[in-house]
Amino acid sequence: MEKSLDQKILEIRGNPGSKEFIIADAKDADMAFGIAATGPPDGYRHPSIQEYQQRIRLVIQQGVVDIVLMSASNAELLAHHEPLFNGSPITPAARANDASDIWISRGGVYAQQPSLPFRTATLDGMQSSGIDLGLYSVTFNNDAERDHATLTAYNEFRIEAESKGFRYILEVFNPNVPGAVAPDVVGHFLNDHIARMLAGVGQGSRPLFLKIPYHSPAVLEELIQYDSNLIVGILGGASGTTYDAFKLLADAQKYGARAALFGRKINNAEDPLAFIERLRHIADGDENAEEAVRHYHDALERNGIRPARPLDEDSQLVTHGVH
Repeated sequence: MEKSLDQKILEIRGNPGSKEFIIADAKDADMAFGIAATGPPDGYRHPSIQEYQQRIRLVIQQGVVDIVLMSASNAELLAHHEPLFNGSPITPAARANDASDIWISRGGVYAQQPSLPFRTATLDGMQSSGIDLGLYSVTFNNDAERDHATLTAYNEFRIEAESKGFRYILEVFNPNVPGAVAPDVVGHFLNDHIARMLAGVGQGSRPLFLKIPYHSPAVLEELIQYDSNLIVGILGGASGTTYDAFKLLADAQKYGARAALFGRKINNAEDPLAFIERLRHIADGDENAEEAVRHYHDALERNGIRPARPLDEDSQLVTHGVH
């Protein structure tokens, strides 16, 4: 079966006015949070990795998202040993690096220190599992030595990826060191880094699309207007309210984003599958963010699931724009 991602990439690149929108479920949190990655604790424990894997299976069976991003180990299980993506419109992908700013261990302070590049997964290992798409993240902290190391590691990765025919999504995080860049110019700082780093990269080594924080309409439009060949996607960030997530997708799409990769926003939802359904309806223009929140709560009621917040509270904007 042809993958919806490939169809949408062709359409977006061939038609600048295309309204096609790529949705990814980022189920790679076990490469960042460890045991806490599987979701909020139910009583005394977090869900097991096997329960987490079952959630991924359900998302694949649902067939609504375009990409499921996993850790390399889960990708091996679900794309190779259980070839669940065969005959599915969904593209499997794996996180290709795990730099120190995503080492979120209980009691750890790595995420507050300048990011150091690191890769656990190998391209050979991912490709042997049938994975030809990865996510590679970079974090710039306005520190020449640290940022040089980050760019050197990225160069090594993209050269290897090009030589092996491995596609990738480039994720560019905000600085993870407080005060590294003045808050009012962080978005422009990222835009300039993206434009500068890709200026020296040939077409064969360029990312399939970008995954960046959403700062404002002006910052997003600046990057898209600078290079209309870039497909820009946004990351989800903290969970927040349901309206935070739905409004973030709607606003980003309105100002030119063509992809959204949500992790915690989906994983921590009361009903992840119902949540994904509403994301698709928003992206396809079938309903706005406000309607989607109401319809999501209707689905929770039908499914006998108690909402974490009452509808009026869940319809408030809390974290949108802070990622």
